[in-house]
Amino acid sequence: MHLCVSEKGQGGKAFEGVMEKAAAEATEKGTNVAVKGEAAIRPEFLTTKEKFHGFIDSEWRGSKGEKASGQDTKEVGGEEPEAKKLKLDTEEKSTQGKPDGKRLRGQNKSRPHTKPTTYDEKRLCLSVIQDNRECPFGDKCHFEHDVAQYMACKPADIGQSCYLYDTFGKCTYGLSCRFAKAHTTSDFKTMENTDLVKTHDRNPVKNSLSKDLQNRLRKRSVAFKKSEEYLKTLSNNRNKTAQQGNGMNIAPPVKTVGPLTDVDIIKLRFCEKKQVDFKDKLYLAPLTTCGNLPFRRVCKRFGVDITCGEMAMCTNLLQGQQSEWALLKRHESEDLFGVQVEGCFPDTMTRCAELINNNTDVDFVDINSGCPIELVYKKGGGCGLMTRTRKFEQIVKGMNYVLDVPLTVKIRTGVQEKSNVAHKLIPEMKNWGVSMITLHGRSREQRYTKLADWDYISSCSKLANPVPLFGNGDILSYEDAMKARETGVSGLMIARGALIKPWIFTEIKESRHWDISSSERLDILKDFTNFGLEHWGCDTRGVEKTRTFMLEWLSFMCRYIPVGLLERVPQKINERPPYYMGRNYLETLMASQNVGDWVRISEMLLGPVPKNFIFLPKHKANSYK
Repeated sequence: MHLCVSEKGQGGKAFEGVMEKAAAEATEKGTNVAVKGEAAIRPEFLTTKEKFHGFIDSEWRGSKGEKASGQDTKEVGGEEPEAKKLKLDTEEKSTQGKPDGKRLRGQNKSRPHTKPTTYDEKRLCLSVIQDNRECPFGDKCHFEHDVAQYMACKPADIGQSCYLYDTFGKCTYGLSCRFAKAHTTSDFKTMENTDLVKTHDRNPVKNSLSKDLQNRLRKRSVAFKKSEEYLKTLSNNRNKTAQQGNGMNIAPPVKTVGPLTDVDIIKLRFCEKKQVDFKDKLYLAPLTTCGNLPFRRVCKRFGVDITCGEMAMCTNLLQGQQSEWALLKRHESEDLFGVQVEGCFPDTMTRCAELINNNTDVDFVDINSGCPIELVYKKGGGCGLMTRTRKFEQIVKGMNYVLDVPLTVKIRTGVQEKSNVAHKLIPEMKNWGVSMITLHGRSREQRYTKLADWDYISSCSKLANPVPLFGNGDILSYEDAMKARETGVSGLMIARGALIKPWIFTEIKESRHWDISSSERLDILKDFTNFGLEHWGCDTRGVEKTRTFMLEWLSFMCRYIPVGLLERVPQKINERPPYYMGRNYLETLMASQNVGDWVRISEMLLGPVPKNFIFLPKHKANSYK
C-alpha cells in the first residue's frame, strides 16, 4: 500500500508560514478566550474555516501534482455541517420545530445504502477464481468467465503487496484481488506460499453461520427443547393464575411439602454456569456500525479486556439472516468476548439464547435494554424493556435457563430525563440471576445533550453489590477513568471515547496522556485497513466495504485534538474542536470535519474512490457524492 502524502507534507515552508500568520492573528483577535462548548486550544494553532480548508486543498493538490479527482473538496464533499448549536432555553424551544408543533427528530434516516457490488462493472465468476473449475450454471451464469477480458476492464491495482498473501501465503480472491500483481503470474495463475499456508491452516474467525444451520432455521426445523420446557412453565403459570382468578381451587396432582415456584423449576445451579471474572476490566461497548470485528481487533492491540459484538436482532438470528449472524463473529484475539441481542418477547429471546448457546463460542450473552432508537423502543425492546418489568423478568429468567454462560444486561438510567428507574430495577435483576449489569448514565430522552450522571451510577453500584456493575458515559482520558473508578463501579465500559481515540485503553492502563503523532494514527488506520481486507475481502467489493466502515469511524476520529495543541489537558468529550492547524499537514487533514477530507485519507490507504462512489455519514448531514 502506498501513501500519497508524507507526514511532513510537501509544503514545509508554506506550512510554517501559515502557522506563523495564524498565530499572529490569534493573538490580535484574542481567540484564546474560552468559548462555551469548544475545547481550549493554544492560540498559535487557531485559524478560520476558510484558511483551514484553503490550506488543506492547496497542499493536497501540491502532493498530487494536480487537483484531487479534478474537483475541489467543496464540490465533491458538499458543505461542512453547521457547528453544534447550544441547548436552547424553554422559551426559544417553543419557536423551533415543525409547523404542527412537533419536534424535529433524527438525522439521515433516509440516507442512501449503496451495495458494494455496484462498484464492479464486471465480476469474475467464482468458478474461475477457485482453480478454474467448471461453472455449474453454464451459459446462464451472469458473471465473467473470460480472464483476459476481465483483466482488461478490471480497475487498477491499489498496491504492490497483498496483505492476505503476505500473511497467510494464499489470497482466496485470486485474480479479483485489488493487489493481484503480488500473487499472479504472467499467464494469470495465482501463486501460493506453501510454508505460510501450512502455518495458517485454521480459520482465526469463529461463529460463522453454516449453510446447514441456515437451511434448518429457514425451514423452522431447529429444535429448542430447553426453551420449550421454560415456555411451558410460563403458560402453565398463566393458566393457574387465570383459574385462580375465576375462583377455582386446583388440587395438586401429588402431595407436596410446600409451594412449587418458578425458581424451583427453571433456576440452574450456579456451579453449572461458566464463570467469568468481570472485576476491574475495561469493556469496549457494543457499537452499532463502528464496533465491527476489524475495529475490535485494533482496540485489542491497545489493551481492551472485554469485547462484544454489535447489537443483533433476535428475530433476524432465528430466521438465519447471514448479515445478522455476521455480527456474532469472533476473532481469536478476542479472549473475553460476548454477543449482544435485542428483543421484546420471552419466547423469541429464549430461543435465540439457546441457538447462540448451542452454535457459537461466546463467554457471555448481553441483553440490550438501553437502545434508544425509536424503531426498537416502539416495539417494546431496548429501553422499552425497562418499563415492561414482567416481560423483562421472563426474558432474563428464560435466557438464564437455556444458557451455559453468564447473562449480562445493559441499561440506561431510565426512559424520561428526570425520572430514573434503574435503582428500582437493579435489586430486581439481582434476584432474576444476571451476572453483570452495565449502566449508561443517561436516559433515553436525554441522549447525549448532557453529561452522564456518575453520582447516580455510584449509588446504583452500591445497590447492585455483590453483582458487578460497570459504569458507562463520557470517558475520554485516563483522568476521566480514575474519577469514574472512585464511584465504586466494578469496571468501565467505553464507547465514543474508543471511537475518538482507540488508544484510550493504553492511556488508562499506563495512567498517562499520549501525545500520539499523526503518522502513528495513520498506522492505526493502516492496521484497520489490513484487518478489513482480511475480514470483508480484498476484491473491489471488500475494498469499498472497508472504506465505508473506515469513513464511518473517521467521522468520530476527527474530533480528537492532539495533546500538544491543548491549552488545558485533557480534552472533554462534550467539547468540540474549533478550526485549528495541526503541527504538520497530515495532522491538519485528520482534524477536518469535512467528509471529502475523510475520503482523501481513505484514498491514501485504499486507492482512489470509484466514479459512482457515494457516502453519507450516519450521524451528520454531510455527504460525499
